[in-house]
Amino acid sequence: MDPAEQLQRLYLAGFEFQTFERFPNSVGVIRGNCIVLLMPTPDGMQMIGTPGWRMGEVMGVLTEVGGRKVFQNKEEVVEATPERMAELEQFRSDVKAALAATA
Repeated sequence: MDPAEQLQRLYLAGFEFQTFERFPNSVGVIRGNCIVLLMPTPDGMQMIGTPGWRMGEVMGVLTEVGGRKVFQNKEEVVEATPERMAELEQFRSDVKAALAATA
């Protein structure tokens, strides 16, 4: 897979891109409140970890606190409501589809 073609498909599907100094070899793919880091590999762009919730300039990861699901980054916590979980699942599915699509 050609990373440039994959990124073009993501862009055409409505995703935005952002780079982060902390992760110089990756690119953040964003849509709405969801974000995932992608890294180029010999097999094309691959997700690093799992998508998360955008919390300012950082990503909140899905975790459980006190028996409830939340997105958390350090001390910041955002409730993982059914609506947010649905948005995240659609995001994950759309990113995977764009990365796998063949011309």
